[in-house]
Amino acid sequence: MKKIVPYVHRVQYYETDKMGIVHHSNYIRWFEEARIDMLDQLGIGFDKIEARGIMSPILSVDCRYLQPVRFGEDVVISSELTEFNGIRCTIQYEIRGKDDGELRTKGNTCLAFLKSDGTILRMKKEHPDIYETLKNQIREEKTVTS
Repeated sequence: MKKIVPYVHRVQYYETDKMGIVHHSNYIRWFEEARIDMLDQLGIGFDKIEARGIMSPILSVDCRYLQPVRFGEDVVISSELTEFNGIRCTIQYEIRGKDDGELRTKGNTCLAFLKSDGTILRMKKEHPDIYETLKNQIREEKTVTS
């Protein structure tokens, strides 16, 4: 299992409302930024995945807002691959204040892996290198193979 360095994001003015608090929709974007960064760290960035004809649509998103994040703050976004069965995966996220370490938001996304024609992709059979990279990123007790 490779140690993933958390992603750091500085809150921009356009991400906030009139009170200077981050609009709820931006947390989902930050999940995506952290997910892309995590895959890059694993050596299987979206550019490489898409170049191989693999699509990865989001099936679901869950986001729990615990404390507000404000304009000008830096947040640290940790991402962890928690489930993977060769067809879909789940990634969990925690967003913490960089300065105080307080948990602000947590959530997860579930993604599927599809061929470019929209049919289900069996990663283990069709892209074993990517399958092994993802499989090795989760704890053994959470690994499910198909």
